Amino acid sequence: MTSPWFRLLMVTLSLGPLSAMAASGHADAVDPRIGTGGDGHTFPGATVPFGMIQLSPDTAMPDFKHAYKWAAGYQYGDPTIMGFSHTHFSGSGHSDLGDVLVMPISGEVRLEPGDATKPGSGYRSRFSHASEVEQPGYYAVTLSDYDVRAELTASRRIGWHRYTFPIGKPAHVLLDLRPSIYDYPGKVLWADLHVHADGVVTGCRTTRGWAPGRELCFAMRFSQPMSSRELYNRETDIVYKGFAGPGNQLEDRNAQNGRALVGVFDFGALKQPLEVKVAISAVSEANAIANLDQDGQGWDFDGQRAAAKAAWDKALSVIDVDGTPAQRTGFYTSLYHAMLAPTLSMDTNGDYRGPDHQVHHAQDDQGGFEFYSSWSMWDVYRAEEPLMVLLRPDLSTQFIRSLIAAQQASPFGMLPVWSYQGLETWCMTGYHAVAIIADAYIKGVRGFDADHAMKAMVSTATYGNYGDLADYMKLGYVPIDKEVEGGSKTQEYAYDDWAIAQMAKAMGKADIAATFEKRATNWRNVWDPKTGFMRAKLSNGQFREPFDPASAAYGSDYTEANAWQYSWYVPQDVAGLIAAFGGDAKFVDKLDQMFDAKVDPSIFKNVEDITGLIGWYAHGNEPSHHIAYLYDYAGAAWKTQQRLKQIMDSQYATRPDGLVGNDDLGQMSAWYVFTALGFYPVTPASDEYAIGRPFVPKAAIHLPNGHTFTVVADRLDDAHPYVGAVTLNGKPLDRVYLRHAEILGGGELHFTMQAQPNRTWGIGDAARPAASSRYGQ
Repeated sequence: MTSPWFRLLMVTLSLGPLSAMAASGHADAVDPRIGTGGDGHTFPGATVPFGMIQLSPDTAMPDFKHAYKWAAGYQYGDPTIMGFSHTHFSGSGHSDLGDVLVMPISGEVRLEPGDATKPGSGYRSRFSHASEVEQPGYYAVTLSDYDVRAELTASRRIGWHRYTFPIGKPAHVLLDLRPSIYDYPGKVLWADLHVHADGVVTGCRTTRGWAPGRELCFAMRFSQPMSSRELYNRETDIVYKGFAGPGNQLEDRNAQNGRALVGVFDFGALKQPLEVKVAISAVSEANAIANLDQDGQGWDFDGQRAAAKAAWDKALSVIDVDGTPAQRTGFYTSLYHAMLAPTLSMDTNGDYRGPDHQVHHAQDDQGGFEFYSSWSMWDVYRAEEPLMVLLRPDLSTQFIRSLIAAQQASPFGMLPVWSYQGLETWCMTGYHAVAIIADAYIKGVRGFDADHAMKAMVSTATYGNYGDLADYMKLGYVPIDKEVEGGSKTQEYAYDDWAIAQMAKAMGKADIAATFEKRATNWRNVWDPKTGFMRAKLSNGQFREPFDPASAAYGSDYTEANAWQYSWYVPQDVAGLIAAFGGDAKFVDKLDQMFDAKVDPSIFKNVEDITGLIGWYAHGNEPSHHIAYLYDYAGAAWKTQQRLKQIMDSQYATRPDGLVGNDDLGQMSAWYVFTALGFYPVTPASDEYAIGRPFVPKAAIHLPNGHTFTVVADRLDDAHPYVGAVTLNGKPLDRVYLRHAEILGGGELHFTMQAQPNRTWGIGDAARPAASSRYGQ
């Protein structure tokens, strides 16, 4: 039952400073619940754009073999909350984190989380969605078993908590350093916990998770003094206990270490809300304290909440969108999700942890910079990072300097593949950091050392021990009898090689450009004209048999896909791919076959990432993301428009299960943003965008150079799904692509929508996006 004091407080707050924060801003259109159900794997909690802290509720942290749906710690359908932790990925398909879990408790304290199906069995609490408030930079919920109102907000390096306890009951805060997202027995290798004389609580823990040996430290400060505290090490069956002494006991009030640490901090019966601030550091407790002191002065929770909202309003103001409430919510929630990662991974003094596990300082030939991590390269190079190049080239510069610094610290001389908090996981395939760097450079982003970047790119692309690059460089393909997923790896390497060649060419490095342009054609080595699919080859040059284009499995010819899904991946040379298929008509027919196929989703029951099926097309996974735009390249732009409408209508919705697949650190959402605007970067590291059709009536992109590029769509409704005509700055546009410079120049892209397809727009070879090969060959 909600206490009368709590109800009075809520009424008071609603009339006070919180009402001022409801002022108009695009953050008001965001719904952080979208993606928190189903397989979206997003979190509803508090963070700021690209912030180091993601303070969010965790409803479960099961063992890693059963943790897929809890990759962000929260599932919308769960009935209980076990606590609030400070680090989360947004939309990842594998996971870790969930660091520094805190739970406010009134009354009796239980030290174990308990069973969600058995109320009162542990410290977790039931809750109701009716009590939740989810806004950019703010989350609140009532923990009904404790009658505690929990509120969360964040700054860049600090999680801010405010807990309103019921009057007359003792208030406690429990800190549990045992649980972790994607957990397993023994994942915590070591942890320590200290209570300082001034009441600050600090600690570190080292885990063996996705990034083995990851250490995360924290510093926690309370707004009111503790009345007492207990620190526990809940380990059992300790084989070697060492010698007795302070800090080496299972219970101690000032310091504790071990593998199963819990702290309980008591505050008696409080007459006012308790505030808690928690800063984190991947380097040390001392740096966490410095982060807390420098970034978290004072005790103004409402002020910080207002600052977080202002940060989001500013970030989202780069695009003004007109439309229905549902259109605005879908658009701005997608833009919000696209601005959650990569994350700041550096302390206030410039220290960060590198892939060599050593401490580095963010300083290069260009001066100081901000170090960012959380790089899901296989996903975000496609649209999320190109979106940042367009909207925030200043951040792209910081991102690229971070990538170069990571490569220079890598024991293998490689750019990040899938890294977080500076550490490498080796998850997924390709070396797509090169595409992120090349895309930015080709589009005019500067402020980083291009020579150092090129050196890092070439070093990465020639490290033979990675993904059998040695055989790739020798044979021109990745042999499947030497390396799993050899078919798709060959295709991805070839695209990345093309990206390196484009930047090298732009820099005047002809020898590097020639080497990698040749490697960029290696996709032809896994094309099988007999079956009409990309296929993996053996070391002897023969295609692997037997072959089933519908088959998909981990460790097969393809990464999280089958032949139907990966045979379209030649973004650098779609014209060459069309020729391989036998020309426009056959290419379009095969695309139609893929979208129109009758497919039983159960065929992918053992490949959890393949979701969002339209025929064989799988929008819930990245290899499909560019495919609908390929009709543009074959003179059938109207079919691109048709398929995009089909995808937008079926794969996105403004509800908790509104994402059909993992958001993958913003890639699914960035696809939505670009597609809603009417164009998409099919080939990052080119200066062109394929035109689709808009899904909002008007959008004004406010560019960093002071110009505004506006997209307008007349008669945009379900009755007019096709593009009838397009003008750019008042002049007819007879091609199906935009140049990056045309967007940066400002102006207006005007679509006139109609009921029937315009089958003649963009059919000529010159009207199609660029490709390595000439059309019609």
